[in-house]
Amino acid sequence: MRRLRLLTATAGSAVCAGALLLLGNAPAYAHTALKDAAPAPGATVGAGTDVVRLTFANLTSGIAPKIRMIGPDGKEIPVGEPVVTDTTTACAAVSPLPKGIITLTYSITAGDGDAQTNAYQFEADDGKKPAGTPAACAAMSLPAPETGGSDSLLGLGSTTATATLAGVAAVAAGGGFLAVRTLRRRRIPEGSADE
Repeated sequence: MRRLRLLTATAGSAVCAGALLLLGNAPAYAHTALKDAAPAPGATVGAGTDVVRLTFANLTSGIAPKIRMIGPDGKEIPVGEPVVTDTTTACAAVSPLPKGIITLTYSITAGDGDAQTNAYQFEADDGKKPAGTPAACAAMSLPAPETGGSDSLLGLGSTTATATLAGVAAVAAGGGFLAVRTLRRRRIPEGSADE
């Protein structure tokens, strides 16, 4: 009987310690949650809609979320730099949305400094009128989305385009060096035979 009490006391202590460890390792809920959006998750809006609004529980002061959109064809839809209207709402101009399922991904920095990335989908339909600018965004001067102008080359971002061009230049320079070296080796024996 004494062994049973001792075993029960030990097991009870181990269970309590394990529960405390699990609770101690649970993530902090200081993260910023999406409260509302226009277009909302699962919503259907008119194709041609050109402004999105995301409302969070609380945004980190001075840090706007990053917003990325992928169209039904798998290509990125240009999104302007988001502007924070207050401590909860961010607005961004986007290229007019094409018809189909759109995936919106947003990345935010929570109050505890952790970066969060989430995504949701909605549909753009030709049969509906494009959504107007949300009221929270109407008075804002939103930066226009980059549509592949000065920041892109052949549809690539500036960093990717620069790296690609540098690689092509290196290959061309290396090929030219080898060609000149090969031609010189061929000419040297011919020149030395004439002497």
